[in-house]
Amino acid sequence: MSETMTQLMDNQLPFAHLRVLELASVLAGPQVGQFFAELGAEVLKIESPAGDVTRTWKTSAETAASSATEVASVSAYFAASNWGKSSLVLDLTAPAGQAELYRLAAQADIVLASYKPGDAEKLRADYTTLSAGNPRLVYGHLTGYGPANARAGYDAVLQAEAGFLYLNAAGPGQPPQKMPVAMVDLLAAHQLKEGLLTALLQREKNGRGALVQVSLLDSALSALANQAATYLVTGHDPQPLGSGHPSIVPYGTVYRAAEGRALVLAVGSDGQFRQLCATLGRPEWASDTRFATNPARVAHRPELEALLTAAIAAVNGDELLAALERRAVPAGAVRTVGEALRHPTAQPMLLPGHGAGPNGLRTVAFRSPQWAVAGQLSVPPGLGTAASAAFTPDSSAPDETTAPLTCVPPAT
Repeated sequence: MSETMTQLMDNQLPFAHLRVLELASVLAGPQVGQFFAELGAEVLKIESPAGDVTRTWKTSAETAASSATEVASVSAYFAASNWGKSSLVLDLTAPAGQAELYRLAAQADIVLASYKPGDAEKLRADYTTLSAGNPRLVYGHLTGYGPANARAGYDAVLQAEAGFLYLNAAGPGQPPQKMPVAMVDLLAAHQLKEGLLTALLQREKNGRGALVQVSLLDSALSALANQAATYLVTGHDPQPLGSGHPSIVPYGTVYRAAEGRALVLAVGSDGQFRQLCATLGRPEWASDTRFATNPARVAHRPELEALLTAAIAAVNGDELLAALERRAVPAGAVRTVGEALRHPTAQPMLLPGHGAGPNGLRTVAFRSPQWAVAGQLSVPPGLGTAASAAFTPDSSAPDETTAPLTCVPPAT
């Protein structure tokens, strides 16, 4: 094989050969669909005649805004998870719609579904039915509470039931509060990606597809991590600490500097704490028996937090952050979403828009010098904009009806 041909193959996106049928809606399933699209897969989003419900989920700011761009014609919520796809409307309650689905599933590598248990079988869109015509099919099924529980899963409810709302309160006795993004949906999306990639690896070995089942509840519980371990080890319920950390101090607490800059510290070692004290001009704190070690700092949290609050309030926040960076003390400014996305370090995570359209946000945050990166994806599709109810003969070929997917070769 020529060196040029080898380079061309290396520059392909990793999943340029995969075809994905997305029957899922809202956030978790579509996040997985965009993940595969960013890595080169051809993703066909199957929608009911009413469309994905998130097409109608617009903020008041969106409703008031006037824009003629294609991205702005759909909701920001829909746009968050649907770059790089085409959309096809099928009525799966009708025989004709089911027949089209079977034809597409026979050509697909992956099906993404988010039906309540039992609903996929009613629509004859379940794994058993679709894999009968395609034994290599990998079928990812998201549910709220597992395949034996028909209860619908909603992120806010799962955040409450899995302990996140309780832990996210400002402090003991304060009102529970949910995370500002659909965290459980995103956790479930990551679990489904891992399950599907495992199934694809198994298929390379045995030639057979698989059913991969992920529930929002299990995904949420698995992410409790050290908070769950604290309960399992001690038998005591972890208590809310606002943004503070239960076993590291100072870590996560928000301080406000003299000019109003809000910032956080993430001091994970005694050495970092000594450097913090030196930066603040209080080296004696590092030798104080109340604060010299992390266990001591945890035991004397209120005293230390009071001292840090007063010391940081007396200095310029930006100057303090710069000094801490020079001393390798983990710290950062509290940014708005806009500030975070405008920061130079965030630019590689943005998908460039087309024309006057806004940027999108990547779901793929890993990189490798061994493969290319999607430099551009087609914009989130309007309802039913697929050219036909079929995959393209070559799934790596761009869809000429939309802005093409382009690749950035890996760095050499």
